[in-house]
Amino acid sequence: MPKAAEPAEPAPRGQSRGSAPEQVSEADRRADLVVVANRLPVDKVMEPDGDTEWRRSPGGLVTALEPVMRRADGAWVGWPGQPDIEVEPFEFEGTHLVPVSLSADEIENYYEGMSNDTFWPLYHDVISPPRYRRVWWDAYVRVNRRFAEAAASVAAEGATVWVQDYQLQLVPAMLREARPDLTIGYFHHIPFPAYGLYSQLPWRRQVLEGLLGADVIGFQRVADAGNFARAVRRQLRYQTKATGITVPQADGTTRNALAKAFPISIDTSSYIELAERPDIVARAAEIRESLGNPKKILLGVDRLDYTKGIRHRLKAFGELLEDGRLNVEDVTLVQVASPSRERVDAYMQLRDEIELTVGRINGDHDTMGHTAIRYLHQAYPREEMVALFRAADVMLVTALRDGMNLVAKEYVATRTDNRGVLVLSEFAGAADELPSAIRINPHDIGGMKEAIMRAIEMPAAEQGRRMRALRKKVLENDVDRWSRSFLDALDEARRAKKRGRA
Repeated sequence: MPKAAEPAEPAPRGQSRGSAPEQVSEADRRADLVVVANRLPVDKVMEPDGDTEWRRSPGGLVTALEPVMRRADGAWVGWPGQPDIEVEPFEFEGTHLVPVSLSADEIENYYEGMSNDTFWPLYHDVISPPRYRRVWWDAYVRVNRRFAEAAASVAAEGATVWVQDYQLQLVPAMLREARPDLTIGYFHHIPFPAYGLYSQLPWRRQVLEGLLGADVIGFQRVADAGNFARAVRRQLRYQTKATGITVPQADGTTRNALAKAFPISIDTSSYIELAERPDIVARAAEIRESLGNPKKILLGVDRLDYTKGIRHRLKAFGELLEDGRLNVEDVTLVQVASPSRERVDAYMQLRDEIELTVGRINGDHDTMGHTAIRYLHQAYPREEMVALFRAADVMLVTALRDGMNLVAKEYVATRTDNRGVLVLSEFAGAADELPSAIRINPHDIGGMKEAIMRAIEMPAAEQGRRMRALRKKVLENDVDRWSRSFLDALDEARRAKKRGRA
């Protein structure tokens, strides 16, 4: 079983322990490429001796953009991660960081409220009912304007600004109003809903107009880009084509905004390198041993979120045990559920339901030597996760709705032995790119049970054939290709803008 979280190696550091970050003068803050995201790419860490330092955050977005930002001498605008702190812009490993301060009330209303209790459930097919509160929206507008002003202040003349995700949907239009010289991109990391759901939003026009401030609007799936275009047609009556959306301007002219799919991926080379390390291979064997060396290990790795289909997965596995088709001496399910949004009521209720379900299944089926479900409500370092991926015979990705689901790609990347089976929800964005997985409808519990049995019983030859095809896709379409394709589209938009002025 996974060990308690232990940082394997110190993360890269921006300065020595206890030292203040290197502050940057106003003149040096101008950058040709500016990323705007809810969070900075660093975390403020407290050392045992009481000193603090900044460390680079884990995550695919930071990994993808780090080399690009260094080459461009770029700037990153974001919240430093703690309420009510004022931090001056500073230099970190070749990137100018521009902190945006948020109060505790703003975090509660803009982030926990509007972003995660309105947009998140609405954009994930109303799996949990969204709430619409005007005080949340007012905070969302106010905070988006603060991010836009920070980006405008740091961007050089004619710079490219790339805005990230649903917390900042109004920033593109605010930026365009303040700095029409900029080329603006926006990437939506989560799904964009069908119009019948989106139309519930009281501020639906404002959000569409905010997003259309961008020259390039990127989505995870073709279907998401289509949903956005339909919402624009229905609400704003703008002309939409495959080549883009015609956006009227205040001066009577029009401009073109491109809305299309740019499916995000992972840093495959780093996962392959970890998967082949001898200590990781040994750790995978140790995990199997700690679970009693079952014939098959099933694995689920998710944030504890109602969109991930964890309850459906547990129900299917529990029924297979009840039916006698599986037994705990042969098969174990390891479920990693990292903590998420623990102050939101829906998430507290979800945790209670999952833990009750796990307790009931284990109580009914555990033996003295074997456990049906090893449930782990904590986060683990990347090294431990790669060891788990290597130990698992079947990866279960049963999301009810997901923008992409990078865990599916991480599992595939680590299977350098061309073994293992990916069971993948058709409602995850990754399903568009990974057709060689066993696809499921997670709402169909009977179908999921059959898919799990098929995965468990799959011959080695079929595993190899499927996994080679999956790995080819993931290796070809890595995170570097994603960032390059989006930035290339922005370069083309910049060139088109210049041609329009000529």
